[in-house]
Formats: sequence, structure tokens, C-alpha cells
Amino acid sequence: MLDADRDEVSAAVLEALFAQSPQGMFLFDEELRVVRYNSTGRGVRGVPPDRILGHTVADFAPDFATGELDKLAREVLRDGVRVRELLVRGYVPGRPEHEMAVAVSMYRIRLDNGQVFGLASVEDVTERQAAIRRLDILHAAHRRIGASLDAPGIAAELAAVAVPALADAITVDLLDEPLRGLPAHHGPVEADAPLRRAAFRSLDGGDGPIGHGELSTFPMSTPFTRSLDDARPRLITHLDPSEPWLDTDPERLRPLLATGIHTVIVVPLTVQDTLLGVVGLYRYRHPEPFDKDDLQLATEVAARAALSIDQARSYARERNIATTLQRHLLPREPQRLSAVDAAHLYLPGAVGSGGDWYDVIPLSGTRVGLAIGAVTGDGIEAAATMGQLRTALRTLAVLDLTPEELLVRLDETARVLAEEQDRRRRAGGRGVASCLYLVYDPVERTCVGASAGHPGPLIVGPDGEQVPYPIVTGEPLGLGDGCYETTTLELAEGSVLALHTDGLTAAVRGSDPLGRLAQLLARPEREPRALVDDIAYGLLPGRQRDDVLLLVARTRALAEDRVAAWSFPGDPAVVATARRLVEHKLAEWGLAELEFATDLIVSELVTNAVRYGAAPIRLRMIRDRELICEVSDSSSSAPHLRRARSTDEGGRGLFIVGQLADRWGTRFSRRGKTIWAEQPVEPAEQAEGAALPE
Repeated sequence: MLDADRDEVSAAVLEALFAQSPQGMFLFDEELRVVRYNSTGRGVRGVPPDRILGHTVADFAPDFATGELDKLAREVLRDGVRVRELLVRGYVPGRPEHEMAVAVSMYRIRLDNGQVFGLASVEDVTERQAAIRRLDILHAAHRRIGASLDAPGIAAELAAVAVPALADAITVDLLDEPLRGLPAHHGPVEADAPLRRAAFRSLDGGDGPIGHGELSTFPMSTPFTRSLDDARPRLITHLDPSEPWLDTDPERLRPLLATGIHTVIVVPLTVQDTLLGVVGLYRYRHPEPFDKDDLQLATEVAARAALSIDQARSYARERNIATTLQRHLLPREPQRLSAVDAAHLYLPGAVGSGGDWYDVIPLSGTRVGLAIGAVTGDGIEAAATMGQLRTALRTLAVLDLTPEELLVRLDETARVLAEEQDRRRRAGGRGVASCLYLVYDPVERTCVGASAGHPGPLIVGPDGEQVPYPIVTGEPLGLGDGCYETTTLELAEGSVLALHTDGLTAAVRGSDPLGRLAQLLARPEREPRALVDDIAYGLLPGRQRDDVLLLVARTRALAEDRVAAWSFPGDPAVVATARRLVEHKLAEWGLAELEFATDLIVSELVTNAVRYGAAPIRLRMIRDRELICEVSDSSSSAPHLRRARSTDEGGRGLFIVGQLADRWGTRFSRRGKTIWAEQPVEPAEQAEGAALPE
């Protein structure tokens, strides 16, 4: 319409422009006063000409007058600068509740007579901007709502999207089901259904009249309870003080008017026929009331939030089930043993139970097995896999397998589980699980361990100094590598072993989490249970993302006067000698009433070693919570229990041992094998001997 390179225009062209332009046109002079205009513009329709002609924008439309607009208008007149579609917002003169958005374009024109004016083209883009604003809000809702994994976090995300873009304040109240991960509630809720405040946000800040997590049950009958009843939104364009529902709970609802709230939207949070809560949107600073477009927008945003909250509820429910299953599959409390005093710490993560487990397993010869591991993944499947692996590990451990052999067998079990459950984790190199297994011997005071993809233990000596333990970390379980190495370390009595999962080091803030952990463990006067509490209080102040599992064990050493050992040549005559030595030692320990059974056990075991084993033959007796008899030889052949027929002359030795002993078994070593048998010691007999740990 105007020349792109020249600003001259004839009076005829200008006349046609004002007469035919579908947009509002304003001609202004060097003082920014309007000298001509047309009535096409929405904001000037019906306004008397004398209120516009000869006046500036600040005079007849003060909401649209800005310093930037005046500055640009002067640059247009002075330098010929062209301004295209400058967005300006304001309120229609005489109607302060209606916000208007206009796109202003300005040019300099020179008439035939040489006069210079500014020409402003004003286009009403209110609807277009409203559509863009709605799209921006919907985009923000899809981008931001659902990032959290819990219902209150999603409610806070909903509040952040709505304020200030859509409302001046928002309240989000949820039923107990989504907050606690309970099964969903279908259909209408009862009038007194417990609602809790999940989120509040306003332009003024603060926590609102109801605290986070507090009960927020609405009285009957209000727009909130009606929406909860029929699952339909409510639009209150103008909040009238005479509304009868405001009197149902004057202490809570009447203050809405005092804060200046003049328009309200109530939207139920529903997914299909599942009701989760209710949202309240309010305006008190923004003068424009909510309309049907705002109601539709609020409903769409609430639907997005409801879907995320329902997913969080389902996730929380599955997480609760997985955590309950995992706690059920873990030991209730480590057994009290003579070898170690142990305690554990287990804290489920916010993401979900990851299948972490531990075990404290009593072994033959007063030894103890300490195990810790973590299953790849999380949820019910990980907890179930953890239970299977822990059961398999305990079964293998009581067979007295060495740590490296136990992990080889456990690796085979993990591979079978992976194939049965169609797991694809092995392809990623992560395996099914990691595991660390240690065996501590209180007689020798040695710790033998092997690792399958799990970090080694942190060891703190009785002097408070860290003890290095260069354990070799093999491949995780389930990859089928089948090659693990053991590391042996001699420990001083009173040393502390801390077995942990990666979740602990990830949860501890700072650059040296293990160093901080060692500082808390270097307190010999504190029992392991107290040490575990110190770590929970001192290192884990907030809720962590992943599971945290820690097993703390303080070592004990068995006193020398509670162990007796002898060596014999491979001669049948040594059986009688062994019986006499045993009888003397039982008398010394005050266990003479066990002499008959012990004589038979020792006779059978030593006889078997002489006949079928290889010299030297070693006999060891340990007086602990049980009386333990061990016979070792240099042969690796394994004995087998069988039931002899009435006509057989032999074959009853191990059967007799099994009948007399409470438990018996065989363990192998590089020097041969050891057959052991345990007999229970009565509590009164324990009291007469050396003090045993409680």
C-alpha cells in the first residue's frame, strides 16, 4: 500500500487507505497526537471523536501507552524507522475486565504538501494471542507434568503450569488412594471422603490457608463436592457474595471473597471412571473472569495431570508391593553369632526397590558367611529374582563351598533365571545381579572373599584405621564368565566390615563418601546397631533415589582355650588315643555328660579317615554354642551316607553320626576334606564355661 523505499503519499491514497482498511488506522503528528483515525479498531468503536482527535494514546487508551511505544513512534517520525507488528497489551477503555492484545505497525509518511506524519496500523490479535497462550500452556503441561514419580510432585508441577499463565492461585486436593499408592477409587466418592492438600500456588507466594498434606475435606454442598460427585467441571464466572454454598463453611469459604477472588474454576481429576481429586483455579489480581475457553483449557491440563497422577499411583502401588516383598524376603535381623556381631540398614529408594539383598549365614566350624548383592532393575520382578538368588546363595553356602566356587555356581543359577524370564540384560553387559561373598573364621581370624561385579567391603580396624582389602572384582552374575578369584586377609579382633550397595555411596553427599563412612565406623565403643543408626542419621539426611543397603559386622575371635586340635598318623590304633584325648578335654570343659555320644562320633570319623582317607589325620574340637568335632585328612574323596541292610557288617558309621549329632557335613579345601559334627550344648553348661556372646 505504501512504497517500500519512499514515504511520500498522496492525499488520495491516504483517503482510500483510511476508508478501506480493515484494520484500525491512526495518523499522528510530531507531538504524537492523533490527527485522523478510522473507527475499524475494536477499542475505539463508539468512542466520541473529540476524545481521540488531538489526544495521545495515553489520553484515550492509557493501558496501551508505554514508554517503548512512544520512543518508537518518535524514531519513526525522526528517522523513518519502520515498526512491524509490535505486540501491545492493555484493557479496553471503559471495560477493565477485558484484556486486549493488538499488533502495532508504524510508518512515516510525507504528504504532497510536505507535511510529515506517523501512520499506525493497529490489528486486534486478542483471539490469536489467546490461542497461542492456550497452546503454550498445553505444551508446558505436556512437557512439565509427569516428570515426578509421586502424586504430590505431579500436583506441584500442575500448579507451576497454571500459575500465573492461567490463574492467580490454584489448589490441588487428592484422595488418599493416589497419595498412598492404594487401589483406585471408582465412581463418586462419599461426602466425607478424606482429601489432602497436595499443592498450592499463588502470585503472592506462601503455603496457603491449609498446609501441605493436611486434611482438606469440603462440606456439602459446594461446587467442589458437586464436581467430586458427578466428575464434571464447574465454571463460576462471577463469584457472587450471595451464593448459598459460601455459607456451608463460612470459616473456609467466606475468606475467598476477602482475598478478592472473583472468578473460580473447579475441575475434578479423573481417569476414565477413576476419581483422584479436585483442582481449584482462582483469579483475584487478573480482572478478566474465566470463560468457557479457560474452562476447556483447565480441563485439558487437569486431564494430563490426572493421567500422570494415576500412573504415579500405580507405580507407587507396585513399588509398595515390591518393597513389602523385598522386606519379606530379606532376613528379619542378622543372627547373633560367636563370629560377628552384625546389623543392617535397608532404605528403599524413591525410584523403587531395586532387589538389593544381604545375608548372614552360620557355617561349620563357627565360621560365618557374609553376603550382599543387588539385582539389575527394580520392581516386583527384581524383588522376586532377589529372593531366588538369596535362596540359592544360602543353599550353596551351607554346603561349605569356597567363595569363588559359590559364585561360579550362583552365576549358573543366574543364567538359568535370565533365560527362564527372557531377560536381555546379559547382552548389555550388566548381568542379572552383583554379589559379594565373604567367609570369616573366628578361630583363624581370616576373611576370605570373592566378588561378582560388586564393590568390595570397607574394613576399619579396632584402632580406627582403614584396612585395605584388594579384592578382585569379577563379572556380574548371569554373564556366564565363571571365573572368580578369592582374596584372603587376616583381621584383628574387633575389626568392622561394612558391606554396601552403590546406593549408599550415591546418596552420601561429598567427594569422599567412603571416607565419611569410615569415620563413623571408627568407634569401637558403639555396637553395630548404633553404628547403623549413626550412618542413617549422619550420612542420609534426605530421601535417596536408589535403594540403600548396608551390612555392618564387627569381628570376634574365639579364645584359644575353647579350641583343641591334634594330629595323628594313618594307624587304626590312633582311634583309642583320640577317644582318650576327647574325654579329657570334655572333662576340662565341664561337658562330661556328652562323653558317650562324642566318643562314638569321634571313633566313627577317625576310623573312616584312617580307612578311606590319607594321612595326616587331624582332629579339632571347638566349644562354642555347640560342641563341634572336626576330623580332616588329605583325601578329597567325599563320604556318602547310606542305610545299611541287616546283613551288612559295616556302612553304619555316618548313619550313627547323623543320629547322634544335631548337624553334620563335609567341607573341602586345597589340603583335603573335613567332616564335622555339631552337638547342642545346654544353656546351663554354657554358663559354666567361658563367657559366650549373647
